[in-house]
Amino acid sequence: MQRKRKLTPFGVLVKKTLIEKGMTQVQLAEEVGTSNKYLNLILYGDRSGEKYISSIANVLGLDLDSLKKIA
Repeated sequence: MQRKRKLTPFGVLVKKTLIEKGMTQVQLAEEVGTSNKYLNLILYGDRSGEKYISSIANVLGLDLDSLKKIA
């Protein structure tokens, strides 16, 4: 039986914010300078994404300090 992967709390916040802003994950990936596949790995906790967290916060208008606490 295959287990369904879960978003991290960081991933949940990013996805929620994307919906509120009418953006896609692909658009976010392009704006922060990474691939959609790599962004997906970050949102599911398979990669830390430290390099991109401040860019993600900036693009989505989120508080960087709050994001770092849950990332």
